[in-house]
Amino acid sequence: DLPFELHSWRQMAEYSPEMKQFACVLHLYHIKAYDYLRKIFPLPHPCSLTKQNHISESHHPFFSSWLSNNEAAAGFSNDIFLRLQEKVERGDQAYCYCAVMVQDMSLQKQQEWDPQTRRLTGFVDLGAGILDADEAPLASEAIILMAVGISSPWTAPLGYFFVNSMTGRLLAQLFHQTISKLNNIGVTVLAVTSGASACGAETARALGIRMDPERIRCTFRHPPGSAHSITYFFDVCHALRLIRNALQYFQKVEWLSDTVWWQHVVELAALREQRVLEPCSPRSGRSGSKGSYHLKVNFATLLFSEGVADALEHLQKLGLASFQNCSGTVKFVRLMSSLCDVFYGRGPYGKGLKVPLLAGNYTKISNILNEAKSFFVTLTDSVGRYIINSKRKLGFLSLLLNGESLKWLYSNYACPEGTPSHHLQTYAFSLDALELFLRALRQACGTSGSPTCTVFQAAYHKLLASCSLAPGSPHGSGLGIVSSLDVSLSRSRDLTLGSIRAQYNPAHGRALGTEYPFCAGLLLHSSALSNALTDLSLHAWSVTCTAGFVAQQLAWDLQCEACLASLFDSDESRLRCRSVLYIKKLGRVSLPSASVHHIANVLERVLKWYGNAGDGSKNTMLWSMSLEQEVFQELLGEKPLFPTLTNHLFDGELSINNHYTVLVKKITKCYLNIRTNPAQHMNLKYPCGRHRLKRLKGRHLFPSPLGRCQSSCTHMGS
Repeated sequence: DLPFELHSWRQMAEYSPEMKQFACVLHLYHIKAYDYLRKIFPLPHPCSLTKQNHISESHHPFFSSWLSNNEAAAGFSNDIFLRLQEKVERGDQAYCYCAVMVQDMSLQKQQEWDPQTRRLTGFVDLGAGILDADEAPLASEAIILMAVGISSPWTAPLGYFFVNSMTGRLLAQLFHQTISKLNNIGVTVLAVTSGASACGAETARALGIRMDPERIRCTFRHPPGSAHSITYFFDVCHALRLIRNALQYFQKVEWLSDTVWWQHVVELAALREQRVLEPCSPRSGRSGSKGSYHLKVNFATLLFSEGVADALEHLQKLGLASFQNCSGTVKFVRLMSSLCDVFYGRGPYGKGLKVPLLAGNYTKISNILNEAKSFFVTLTDSVGRYIINSKRKLGFLSLLLNGESLKWLYSNYACPEGTPSHHLQTYAFSLDALELFLRALRQACGTSGSPTCTVFQAAYHKLLASCSLAPGSPHGSGLGIVSSLDVSLSRSRDLTLGSIRAQYNPAHGRALGTEYPFCAGLLLHSSALSNALTDLSLHAWSVTCTAGFVAQQLAWDLQCEACLASLFDSDESRLRCRSVLYIKKLGRVSLPSASVHHIANVLERVLKWYGNAGDGSKNTMLWSMSLEQEVFQELLGEKPLFPTLTNHLFDGELSINNHYTVLVKKITKCYLNIRTNPAQHMNLKYPCGRHRLKRLKGRHLFPSPLGRCQSSCTHMGS
C-alpha cells in the first residue's frame, strides 16, 4: 500500500491514508527509527504530524492534524483544543498553564461491524485511522490524556488512542505530541503525570528523567534540545500503595536508631471494640440509664495519617503490650502524613500543610521534603540492605521525584515575578481528575467488564458532548459534582485501617443490624389513639435507638474519617484524634451524636405532620422527596450541626455539596427508609406487635434484645 518512489513522499497534502498511518505509527512507536528513515525517505518533520492548520467549514473553524479528529473518534479532540484556544485568546490566565496526565483503560478485544462506515472496528487506532487488515492487532487498551489547571480546577479531556500494548516509549511520544499541540494554541505545560508503575517508570526514563536518589533529574526538555523544561510527577496514591506494599513485605524497616514495624499497624486495625468501665451522667433528652464508653477503631482512617500516629501513641500510653516500642512507627507515619498533606494541597482555605504551594509556606514544605529524602535514602531492611536500592524502591523514589519537581516549580514559576501563578495547587499533579473522568466513562459504558471499542467510543462521545471546561464542572453521566477530596478518599479506600483489617481478617464482614429498636413499630403514627397510648419515654428512647442504628449503618460506608467520627456520642476529652473513638453505648446500642439525634427529632416531627395529613401514597418516590425537602426546611435557621466538622469543610472545594450537606442527606434518607419501611429492618425472629418486652428502671419498657448486655468487656485505664 506504500509507494517506493521518493517523489511520492515529498508532498504531505498528497499522502494516502496508508501513508499517513505509516508515518504516525512509526513516529509514535519508535522515534529513532523514524529519524533514521527520514534520511532515506522525505518523511514529514515530526512537528508536522501535529501542526494545526486553521480551516473553515460552514463558517465554523476547527483544527485538523493527522493525529486529530472531530466528534469522538480516536486521536486528539479538535473541539477541545479549539475551546481551549478561545479561552486563551480571551485573556483567561487560568487556562494559560496546565499539567498533562495519562492513564489507560482496558478494552475487550473484539471485532465489530460498523454499518455507518461499513468497516470493521476494534483495531489499533492512533488517530490516523483504523489499522484495518487481517493481520492487524486488535486494541486491548485505550490511552486517555487530560489537561488540568494548576491554579484553577478546570479539566479538559484531550483525546484517546486505541493500542494493543502500552509501552513507556509510546507514552513519552504521546506526551511530546500533546505538549506540542497545547503550545501551538498558547497553553504552556508545566508538568506531566503518570502512574507509579513499571510503564510509568519507563515513560520517565524515555523522557530523560533520572531517578537516582543521589542525582535526581526531575525535568525533561521539550522540544528535545530546547531550553524549556517540564517537570515529571508520579501519582501520589499509586506511590503510597507501593510504600504500603514495601512495609508489608519487609515487616520491619530500620532508620538510624529507630525501627518501623508493620505489625503495629496490623494490631491497630485488628483492635477489637473494648469497654471502658466508667459511669457517666446522662445528657438531657436521652435515656436516664448510665452508659459506658467503648474504645473503637475508626476504620475510615487512612494508614498514612496523623490520626494513626496519634492512635499508636495513645494506645502505647494505655499500656497495651502490642503497641510498646512503637515510637519509630509513629515517626514514619507522621512524616508520611505530612508528605500526603503537601502533595494534596487544594484551595487557599486549607489548614496546615493542606494549602497550595505559596511563598509563605515554602520553607516549611521544603524542610519536610528534605527530611523525607534523608529518611528514605537511609531506610534499611532487617539485614542492613538499603530499601532505596531494593526491588521495593519505586514508591519511595516516586515521592522523592515529586518533591524535587515541586521545589523546581516553586523556584521557576511560583516565586519569580511575572510568572503564571502566585500559588500551585499540588493536587493537580495527581491522577485524581483523570480517575474521576474514567469513572464517569465506565458508568456511561454500562458494562460490568471491559467495554469494546465501539462501546467506549459511544460513551466517550456522550461525555464529550456534556463536557464543560469550567472549573469544578462534572463530567456528565449522572455523577454530579464530585469534589477533589471525595475522589482522593475514594481512590485511597484500600489504604485505610478498614482495608488492612479485612486483609488480615477476611471473615470479619459487615455486621447485621441486630441493634435495631424493636419498639420502632410504636413510633408509626397511624392514628391519634396510638399516639395517646405511646409512652413518651419509650418514644424518646426509640428515637435515640433508631438514630444510633442509622449512625452504625452509615459508618460502614463512609470513607471520611472526620464524618464517621461525628456520627457518635464520643468522649473527646480522652483523645482528640478521630482514628480511635470513645463511643458511648447503652447495652448494644451506640448512642448517636447530638447532631444526629437532633436530625432524628426533626424527622419525627415531619413524619408526625405528614402522618396526620393522611393524603396520598406513603411509599412513592414523590412522597419521600417531599419528606426530605420538609426536613431541610425545618433545619434551616437552627443552630449549626456537627461542630467538629467546621474546619473539615475547608479540606475540599467550597461548594454547597460539601461533606456537611452530604452527611445530613445521608442521615435523612437512611432514617426515613427505616421509619417508612420498618419490615425491611425488623428482626423477623419476633413477630410484629408481639415483641417480648422487659421492664427496666421502673416504667421504661425495652425489647429484650436491647436489654442483653452480656458482651465481654475489657477493663482499661482511662
